[in-house]
Amino acid sequence: MSLKDQITDDMKSAMRAKDSERLGTIRLLLAAAKQKEVDERIELDDAALVAIIDKLIKQRKDSVAAYLQAQRQDLADKEAAEITVLQAYLPQRLSAEEINTAVRAIVAELGAQGPGDMGKVMGAVKTRLAGKADMGQVSAAVKAALAG
Repeated sequence: MSLKDQITDDMKSAMRAKDSERLGTIRLLLAAAKQKEVDERIELDDAALVAIIDKLIKQRKDSVAAYLQAQRQDLADKEAAEITVLQAYLPQRLSAEEINTAVRAIVAELGAQGPGDMGKVMGAVKTRLAGKADMGQVSAAVKAALAG
């Protein structure tokens, strides 16, 4: 079963259970996926769907930070609940050590020497670790590998 089919099934389950919070988040995700398909005239595969989920989670995390700064705990809690629903559709993430190992291997493979090669390394890392790791952690690991 594809990830998109799983999400659609979960939407139907949320409807039956009258779980409006979960249903709203799943509908938001499906709308973002449909928008991408229409805009680019493509059929999304699981990797592209994971990228959309990552983007939505990042937006929610930014919103939580803004709401907490504005002392709006109620809105921050709502966004945090949406993050929890979205994270259920992500594949198992790599640990920090696994990310560091993969980054060091890619740096050695490309023969990257210093911070000037950051773009080249990040391009290769993004294709290999997309959906498997948080790109913020990956970027920090690349900087550390190129600095040392």
